[in-house]
Amino acid sequence: MTRVLHISDTHFGTVPEAVERALQELVQACQPDLVLLGGDITQRARRVQFAAARRFVLSLQRPVLAVPGNHDIPLFNLAARLFNPYGNYRQALGVNLEPVFEDGRVLAIGVNSTRPSRRKNGQVTPAQVQRVAQRLQAARDAQLRIVLLHHPVCAVEESDTANLLIGREFAVPAWVDAGADLILGGHIHLPYVVPLSGRLGRQAWCVQAGTALSWRVRGGIPNSVNLIDHENPGQCVVRRWDFDAARSGFQEVAAHPLALTRQTAPLPMA
Repeated sequence: MTRVLHISDTHFGTVPEAVERALQELVQACQPDLVLLGGDITQRARRVQFAAARRFVLSLQRPVLAVPGNHDIPLFNLAARLFNPYGNYRQALGVNLEPVFEDGRVLAIGVNSTRPSRRKNGQVTPAQVQRVAQRLQAARDAQLRIVLLHHPVCAVEESDTANLLIGREFAVPAWVDAGADLILGGHIHLPYVVPLSGRLGRQAWCVQAGTALSWRVRGGIPNSVNLIDHENPGQCVVRRWDFDAARSGFQEVAAHPLALTRQTAPLPMA
């Protein structure tokens, strides 16, 4: 079985020690094969916040694939935002803003949806869409195929539609048709799982994570992470774990068995 932990919106600089410690304990207990860190890793992209994030990542002692969020670009340091927006991020978490992890059981593709010219909203370019689609098309049937980015590709609350990824109308069907199983996002601090459709008959899933560590929770939902278990090519299970302050730990609160499409999408009629 392959186990992937999806965490997002840690917002180091706003992290209670008890929640951070509880997430470290969850990682040690569950031993995921891969940890996906989906952006807004820091609150204000400051060196001290990235240093805290790096210490946390190293403490997990697991492979970690990370992508930036809009909070990981300086907001008030205009010179850094203009001339070196990812400088602190790269120093702490690696120079590659769109890393890829692959083994025989999982393919995880990172996408940088942030733009220094935008304060909040995310965007993908046609070149990014094509790059990801080509990598997905080369995946093997046994691999769980994941696309990780910060900004959401679908919303369940009307108020969140303004936060959706710019370019999603092209990216989502292209990635689904190319073979994506899960498109993982964060940004809005609200966990949910909803189906996605391609143009050629395939189905995939949008999996959103809440805020993993920050006190900046939303709508009464506590700190939350997703644990994804994949044992056979036709199914995975997304398990949501929430922080329980009374128990000082994360507890499983929901499980979503998801069917995964493995047949080749039919070609469009001429």
